[in-house]
Amino acid sequence: MTQMSGAKMVVEALKEQGVEVIFGYPGGAVLPIYDAIFQQNEIRHVLVRHEQGAVHMAEGYARSTGKPGVVLVTSGPGATNAVTGLTDALLDSIPLVVLSGQVPTFLIGTDGFQEADTVGITRPCTKHNWLVKDTGKLSATIHEAFHVATSGRPGPVLIDIPKDVQFAEADYTARDAVKVPHYQPRTQPDMDAVAQMVEWMETAERPVFYTGGGVVNSGPEASRTLRELAEATGIPVTSTLMGLGAYPASGKLWLGMLGMHGLYEANMAMHGCDLMLCMGARFDDRITGRVADFSPNSRKVHADIEPSSINKIVRVDLGIVGDVGATMAAALKLWTERGRKLNREAIAKWTAQIDEWRAVRCLRYAPSATTIKPQYALERLEALTKGMDRYITTEVGQHQMWAAQYLGFEEPNRWMTSGGLGTMGYGLPASIGVQVAYPEALVINVAGEASWLMNMQEMGTAMQFRAPVKQFIMNNERLGMVRQWQELLHGERYSHSWSESLPDFVKLAEAFGCKGIRCDNPDDLDDAIMEMIRYEGPVIFDCLVEKHENCLPMIPSGKPHNEMILSEAQVSTAIGKSGAALV
Repeated sequence: MTQMSGAKMVVEALKEQGVEVIFGYPGGAVLPIYDAIFQQNEIRHVLVRHEQGAVHMAEGYARSTGKPGVVLVTSGPGATNAVTGLTDALLDSIPLVVLSGQVPTFLIGTDGFQEADTVGITRPCTKHNWLVKDTGKLSATIHEAFHVATSGRPGPVLIDIPKDVQFAEADYTARDAVKVPHYQPRTQPDMDAVAQMVEWMETAERPVFYTGGGVVNSGPEASRTLRELAEATGIPVTSTLMGLGAYPASGKLWLGMLGMHGLYEANMAMHGCDLMLCMGARFDDRITGRVADFSPNSRKVHADIEPSSINKIVRVDLGIVGDVGATMAAALKLWTERGRKLNREAIAKWTAQIDEWRAVRCLRYAPSATTIKPQYALERLEALTKGMDRYITTEVGQHQMWAAQYLGFEEPNRWMTSGGLGTMGYGLPASIGVQVAYPEALVINVAGEASWLMNMQEMGTAMQFRAPVKQFIMNNERLGMVRQWQELLHGERYSHSWSESLPDFVKLAEAFGCKGIRCDNPDDLDDAIMEMIRYEGPVIFDCLVEKHENCLPMIPSGKPHNEMILSEAQVSTAIGKSGAALV
């Protein structure tokens, strides 16, 4: 064994884990670690402007690469500023390792300067956390943390490291010497359960694959298996917000996203199916609507690596615990061995019914010759960037849902958004994390002006580290989704949902030293988007869009999937009939 300081142990353990980049912000309680970072050249450090931004950057890095993101923050406010990002990562199953500094062990519990109960505060928003008081246990704890973050359902972990532990010396424990027998999640599915699933697939008349972020998290092979299984069986595929890209948007079996702002054909298929094959999704409320009316006449199969997710919200007929990629591979193999049987006549009728729902063209909107409609802005962004080496992040709100509806993803890990927590301020730092991972790629953050302003300071990070991220701000001068709900639910009483005193985004861009573009004319939009794409550095694009456009389709709260609002005309009719009871 080799003796070294706790600070050097941290760096050595990160190297052993293959870490290439850390997102962080220094402070007194982590200066020994920062000193150790200074004395090496293998791991890159990205200096953020706020610790929340650090965690979101690490999320963007992790989601685009499949590797765990690493964050380094100081004690007290440094750690508490990271809490929002930790919660976001927990709900969206993003593997992160967050290292926080802590006051020396002899000051813990004394209300020392910049002391906070970081372990207590972060316990509800991490998979697991540790307070390391013994330098001899530090390196082993770091290796254990990476195992926990990346095994089973991925998620964030945190290690709190007192300053005296960073200074003290002890023997370093190598990665290979660390075993974690108490946390070995089951990855291989029960074959009897897989056989039951295959039997139901063989006889189903109206089957649907309902896929989620678990397929993406399982790795590229899982997405390939999903595609192969769907194409072989002819079973249509829908996805949650987090699962976009696992099945290609150009695929003939693609139904689009389902849920509150999902596509008509996806929601109608989910409502009308007789066999729901849920692969790596968790039946959250944005998908199910009223649980009692969710897909009422279907057999439900739920494959998930997290046992507690099964039957947590929706009672299923068959639960399969294991890695979703391994489950689909086993099902494909067994189905092939059994003769690739299907109820082909019934599935042909099901496909014809789905084609009728597609013909409704639920994403139609009223065009304008004088005002940029937000849907049009994203249609043009999609058309002009399709086929490029493109990664998309978003903020949270109407623009996020429009992006999910109008942008197509052919591969996994190309779509980074805040799903479970709905964190405004996520997209800008996440885009920087993606760009750090892929310096030559086109990285675009689709934003609303209100969300974007929440972490706008990270443009300084983009400039310092030459990350040419494109910030495509759809500016309606409103808190768009809040305003929409106030229109539909609260009698058009727009309480504090109009953004006032907004900055001049072009001047703001110039203040940061990057390029600013403003566009308010549909005729100029294509040229402006191409100018954004071709510019070699960071861009803030102020796209002025229609202020009161509603994001549709929409399932009103408390309604089943087959009672969607598809158009503004339907909104008016529904309000006229039911008033405030609509949503």
